[in-house]
Amino acid sequence: MTEALLVFVGGRAVSVAPGATALAAVAASDPALAERLQEGRAYLTDGRGIRLEPGAPVYQGAILRVVVSDRTLPNEADAHA
Repeated sequence: MTEALLVFVGGRAVSVAPGATALAAVAASDPALAERLQEGRAYLTDGRGIRLEPGAPVYQGAILRVVVSDRTLPNEADAHA
């Protein structure tokens, strides 16, 4: 049996299967953040601040940070009622 990998997402430890992607690790930690990544409203960095693709494989002890963007999507209004 292959052991799960321990990955840190925003300071929170999560266990993921070997071969999991960064997006899967974020989803295990916070599904709402994973949704923002998929929508383009956030992006990932490693522990050094270097941008990562959501499909990048994770490894034991990886540190991931999710940076949420304040920009609006093209189909959203600038002001809300």
